[in-house]
Amino acid sequence: MQMTQTENYIRAAHLDDVRKVGRLVVAIAGHTVLLIHVDDKVYAVDNRCPHMGFPLHQGTIQDCILTCDWHYARFDLMSGGTFDPWADDLPAFPVQIRGNEVWIDLAAPADSFAHHRQRLQDGLEQGISLVISKSVIALLHQGNNATEAFRMGLDFGVRYRQSGWDTGLTIHTCMMNLLPYLDAEDKPRAIYHGLAAVARDTSNQPPRFPIQPLPQSDNPEKVSILHNWFRQFVEVRDTEGAERCLASAIRAGASQTQLAQMLFTVVTDHRYIDVGHPLDFTNKALEALDATGWHNAELVLTSLVSGYTSASRMEESRSWRSPVDLVAILQQAFETLPVALAEGKKQQGTWSGGVSLCDRTYRDRLLPILLGDNAQAISDALLTALRQGCSEVELAGIVTEASALRIAQFSTSNDFNDWDSAHHTFTFANAVHQGMRRVASLELLRAVFDAAMSVYLDRFLNVPAARLPKPDKTVENPAELLHELPELLDRQQQVNRAGELVGCYLYSGGEPKQLLALLGKLLLREDRQFHVIQEIEAAFRQYSRLGNSTAGINVLVAASRYLAAHTPTMRSQEQTYQMAYRLHRGDRLFEDVN
Repeated sequence: MQMTQTENYIRAAHLDDVRKVGRLVVAIAGHTVLLIHVDDKVYAVDNRCPHMGFPLHQGTIQDCILTCDWHYARFDLMSGGTFDPWADDLPAFPVQIRGNEVWIDLAAPADSFAHHRQRLQDGLEQGISLVISKSVIALLHQGNNATEAFRMGLDFGVRYRQSGWDTGLTIHTCMMNLLPYLDAEDKPRAIYHGLAAVARDTSNQPPRFPIQPLPQSDNPEKVSILHNWFRQFVEVRDTEGAERCLASAIRAGASQTQLAQMLFTVVTDHRYIDVGHPLDFTNKALEALDATGWHNAELVLTSLVSGYTSASRMEESRSWRSPVDLVAILQQAFETLPVALAEGKKQQGTWSGGVSLCDRTYRDRLLPILLGDNAQAISDALLTALRQGCSEVELAGIVTEASALRIAQFSTSNDFNDWDSAHHTFTFANAVHQGMRRVASLELLRAVFDAAMSVYLDRFLNVPAARLPKPDKTVENPAELLHELPELLDRQQQVNRAGELVGCYLYSGGEPKQLLALLGKLLLREDRQFHVIQEIEAAFRQYSRLGNSTAGINVLVAASRYLAAHTPTMRSQEQTYQMAYRLHRGDRLFEDVN
């Protein structure tokens, strides 16, 4: 049929043809439109059910309500609005009858951004992954709206989970941090995973009712005493008192540095609390605020407090007390930290780049000590490095390298759950390093020593140690290795081969950006796993710092081994995303248009 356009209206069919059959499917201007004749009126709607694409001409009509016969989603024919929010509204098009012809207006609604934004909110509230994925794809297709979608998830997560910040918001922030490394097609997929994790974490949870700041909290001079009070209340596990102090400090105008200092102080007053999660969550909350311009900082930061006051403390753990009293070793080291730092300040700038004893060769000597079996020697070596001019940030970076080597050389003869012990140390060390770059404080420096002791406790996970890829083992065409990696991770127990492949690719001169993008893609095709997401994000951050050095390559070897150990999964979440993507693209999923 020849179509004629007048303004936004397009001639779609003869009225008699629609009356004769009652329902007529027409392909017009890239749309598959269902024309329905009911009670001497003609309605025009998209023929695909917005839920999962089933052809609606096979549905049922009663009382001007169209029901999809697949999942029984119901739609108002006049507006396209659904009575089942999980299904989304059905695109409905204005109709004009001109003589014996049916004309329809296919112009997109002017407020489509507002519609998809509201649908994203609906998906978060009701925990519907398909709605979330469709909304994210549409929002990012319309423009660079990743930050807006991220902000919506952040606000939702800190409002609707009584116990505050947890794994969902951490995944959400990890995904935002991964965006620069991903292919363009994978960026909406990453945001979807983060938002869906927030929805899962808040599902069936009571909301948070924030505690208000103290009266007259607009006095900047009170920040110092509020810091002290905050620390005291966390010490005695007084959640309400601690939260009120933190909220008051924010209202008093505490700077971003002061707030980071407050948080990192209380999260390091005790040793390696809750195997590092609270410190990692703190770092992620600060990074989330960086991404949103510190929007809603009070609600975001106070969501961390209950995690501080309820956390287990390694002073209470047998493994940190016996057979070697690691806590006593650390307390002794902390007493000398101020002096070590003062001595080191005179030599800073020569440690990592000079010709003194404290150059790269010393750095290479420190790593074996960190990976050794003498806790006292580890503590002493860290203090010596500080005295000789190593900065707090540099020292945190070296300890993080050591923790990554535990994973790169993790023995597959260990129990599978032992992966998490090495993983917790690495992500904790990475969070300490990222935090130290934000505020290099004496208090946070204690966590560098904590991370080193955790590296020490993980030493048996490298017995026997897996072999690291060698720089001299190369191939002529490294690009071919990238084709092998996805197939490799379709199978179980490919840990060692995955690490060898990644190392060989980089030592052979392979393009690092392509490898990072591929590892990100392989992560996103799997079902969401908190630790795996943490692992990949931390590894990417550390590789960006270390570059394509041996240390940087070993970090990616560690990440690929950890990913391989936890794949393949059912990949059900990727199936949901693919359905949403195909619906957005307009694929013909089920219908045959005559």
